[in-house]
Amino acid sequence: MNLKDILAISGEGTLFKFIAQGKNGVIVENLETGKRSTAGPTARVSALDEISIYTDSEDIPLGKVMDMIWEKENGGPAMSHKEPDAELKKYFAETLPEYNRERVYTSHIRKVLHWYNILQGLNLLVKEEEPAGKEEGEGQPVSEETEGKEPAAKPEKEKVIEADKAEKGGAGEKTAPKSRKAPAAKGGEPKAPGE
Repeated sequence: MNLKDILAISGEGTLFKFIAQGKNGVIVENLETGKRSTAGPTARVSALDEISIYTDSEDIPLGKVMDMIWEKENGGPAMSHKEPDAELKKYFAETLPEYNRERVYTSHIRKVLHWYNILQGLNLLVKEEEPAGKEEGEGQPVSEETEGKEPAAKPEKEKVIEADKAEKGGAGEKTAPKSRKAPAAKGGEPKAPGE
């Protein structure tokens, strides 16, 4: 999920959109009411796109965790953050089995589910799209299936282009005949052929 410019402010029960950096803090807009306010310099503001969830192997960005919840619920709402602790842990383990049980507390799970449900209820859960202009296969992680296939194809294509240039005499030869036409005489009229 694309969580850019979405903020959580400690002590507030909702999410906010970043509007601008003001002199005395951050200007934000409440996602649910649309009202704008300023989060002062002492407010604890967290950008959702900078939050990660601890797992046993690596930290997973909150956006990817929300993608997992989205897929589990087929785009619908998640379990309520007000459910008992045991139910929340069970639900989260079904969504992200490798989450670190020692470092991810029930309070964290409550926040993730609450934030997800706010964004889902406002239709603000937007899947991240591939950057425009990317060719197929470009920028994809290497897996067992693709390992060796994609990288081998690109150098071959480059070699074919290089070989093509060599057969045609290179790029420099293509422009050479144009420069061999009769040049204009310096400081005068162009010379006629045969003069």
